[in-house]
Amino acid sequence: MRYLKKFQIPWGIFKLFHSFRLGHRQLSCQSSSAVGAPKWNDHDTPEEFNFASHVLDYWAQMEEEGKRGPGPALWWVNNQGDEVKWSFRKIRDLTCRTANVFTQTCGLQQGDHLALILPRVPEWWLVTVGCLRAGIVYIPGTSQLKAKDILYRLQLSQAKAIVTTENLAPDVDSMTSECPALKTKLLVSDHSREGWLNLRSLIKSASPDHTCIKSKMKDPMVIFFTSGTTGLPKMAKHNQGLAFRSCIPSGRKVLQLKTSDILWCMSDPGWILATVGCLIEPWTSGATVFIHHLPQFDPKVIIEVLFKYPITQCLAAPTVFRMILQAKFTNLRFPTLEHCTTGGESLLPGEQDQWRKQTGLLIHEIYGQSETIIDEKGNILPPNTEGYIGIRIKPIRPLGLFMCYENNPEKTAEVECGDFYNSGDRAKVDDDGYLWFLGRGDDIINASGYRIGPGEVENALVEHPAVAESAVVSSPDPERGEVVKAFIVLTPEFLSHDKVQLIKELQQHVKSVTAPYKYPRKIEFVPELPKTITG
Repeated sequence: MRYLKKFQIPWGIFKLFHSFRLGHRQLSCQSSSAVGAPKWNDHDTPEEFNFASHVLDYWAQMEEEGKRGPGPALWWVNNQGDEVKWSFRKIRDLTCRTANVFTQTCGLQQGDHLALILPRVPEWWLVTVGCLRAGIVYIPGTSQLKAKDILYRLQLSQAKAIVTTENLAPDVDSMTSECPALKTKLLVSDHSREGWLNLRSLIKSASPDHTCIKSKMKDPMVIFFTSGTTGLPKMAKHNQGLAFRSCIPSGRKVLQLKTSDILWCMSDPGWILATVGCLIEPWTSGATVFIHHLPQFDPKVIIEVLFKYPITQCLAAPTVFRMILQAKFTNLRFPTLEHCTTGGESLLPGEQDQWRKQTGLLIHEIYGQSETIIDEKGNILPPNTEGYIGIRIKPIRPLGLFMCYENNPEKTAEVECGDFYNSGDRAKVDDDGYLWFLGRGDDIINASGYRIGPGEVENALVEHPAVAESAVVSSPDPERGEVVKAFIVLTPEFLSHDKVQLIKELQQHVKSVTAPYKYPRKIEFVPELPKTITG
């Protein structure tokens, strides 16, 4: 479900990535009496930065001085009617307690690794910020991980502690003997379990007095496991710059949040978008983070929430917006919603138009890796030449770009080509400076010498009224080596049509709207496409 996408790089951001200068400058955070986020300039690169002390505690102080509105910092709800509203002052108190649990009770030290596998529960925010305060590197994971996935992550990361739920605790217990580095198991539950510490009880009894570490900008902050689409998942390590990039003016232009905003980011807590969209971005601006427990993506529940609560901004995967449109609700004029953002894949122009027609709002698409088109060796390519999207890392590595693949220098070297980081995304730049996204480099299909991007074929297929969704992959072929195969979810109107005739019709349709050699020689109709928890 990738679609050919055109986007343009704002020149200010292009210049920004090439103008950072690392230096030992004084921290220029302005804690003035005016209401607003802590302010740094685009060219500031302080030697020390900690999101907990420099941002979250700033807003707690603003609340104490009556200089921030009454909105909570975290607003959490579920389908059972439970609700949590925490101010920045409350979060400061609870995360200081959490940091003390980690250091005093668990014996964790700065630089230690902690595996964090929780659903959307308030403790996720306490653990992440508690780790930031103590300098512990947290490693988030989705609660949909299976036992073998958890074992792989614990062994590879050498995590000394894990925080999870009672649902996953038995799996962890079954592998403890295979994870000698794991010393502490923390349970988020109202019940006790043998061999586990109860995090909720420990937080209640811990001291709220804690001195936040003075982390260096280059100190590690978090490790995200990659999706593992072309092999076993790798550990992408980020430093404090991931959080700091949201504090500079250019970084804050993406969502343009205000302290009065209420942002609902629907990302699973295991992904990087949760750290950025459910924590860093909104709290940098002093805005409210709204969270619904949302065990599964249900368009009806999402629509009800958008009508019931005063949410002003929504950030979700394209599939969420697509599911809402396909639910065929007559009224989607959400009373308080002002701004919608998506990323990870592209929306079709028709879906964008339909959303605007039914809601009165645009969906703003974001892309996280955008600089220059390069070849495999890091050479910059001329316009209209297919290559890889690369990010310049020399002489200055931009803020927010991951540091390395932890304990995997070979893989790190593979993606660092000359002066650039190779994103692995294929694209080309036209004469007007627009980037045309073609797909992942490892997804490119080589059929009889022709290079075919899956997104190009999917884009053509979904223009046909029979196609609700499609996924295009390479399929082995004895004559051509590999051919294009399409998995297609049909729209209800075409479910009863003759499948053989429909395959021919779809093949001819693709030939008519794109280069004929790109048509799918194999087509399989499926009831649904396999998707991650984020869609």
